[in-house]
Amino acid sequence: MIADTKAVTLLRRDEPPPFTVINPAGTSPLVLVCDHAGNRVPKKLADLGLSPAELATHIAWDPGAALVARALSKALDAPLVLSEYSRLVIDCNRPPESPQLMAERSAGTQIPGNRALSAAERESRIREVYQPYHDAVRDLLRERPAPTALLSLHSFTPQLHDEPRPWHIGVAWYRDDRLASALFAALSENKDIIVGLNQPYAIETEFDYTIPEHGEGQGIPSAMVEIRQDCITTAAEAAQWARCLAEAWGEAETTLVF
Repeated sequence: MIADTKAVTLLRRDEPPPFTVINPAGTSPLVLVCDHAGNRVPKKLADLGLSPAELATHIAWDPGAALVARALSKALDAPLVLSEYSRLVIDCNRPPESPQLMAERSAGTQIPGNRALSAAERESRIREVYQPYHDAVRDLLRERPAPTALLSLHSFTPQLHDEPRPWHIGVAWYRDDRLASALFAALSENKDIIVGLNQPYAIETEFDYTIPEHGEGQGIPSAMVEIRQDCITTAAEAAQWARCLAEAWGEAETTLVF
């Protein structure tokens, strides 16, 4: 059987681009990225066969993460890159070879629109959504004057498999702990919050791409921050966490070895 390799176009001309860059000339040495900022689905994919309620859940994006990212960008005068399409279309924090790049099932939910994708359909998502986002991150970092650090912003569910997650915020790293350790120390000074180190997730190259590729892979101090979703349900809550992170970055920057 011959594989279907005929080019397929995913995004229509009237649809938004796959990423948004905020404040590219910001003066902060900290560059922000948000891999799961949006839950938009290209019109051609017909919502992947999912309901609006399903697309509003964590399986489709990181609720609240973009609110924090935008507020933090403003507070620090930092550049920010946001991925605008749903992680179910293509997960911009998965390695290209990952079987979860275009998941057929997520958190127990079947994703009809991801079943039996042809090679051409997969390639269109990589070419039109995944690669432009990562090119934007790569180009922004390349154009920044040294020193530079990279922070990836995510959110996580309050429970996993009925097990409560006590952390309000977590900081993760892969092999280079310079930024993560400095942020963890600064955040831990606030006794009103529970801070996880490599909790609720650690960075692993099997599942994570952005920090290993654009941060540690380029020798840039980098970390991933996860905030519990029930802590950032409103713009006001997101702004409060952005202030918390801005203060933590202010302390971390004084000790960070670039």
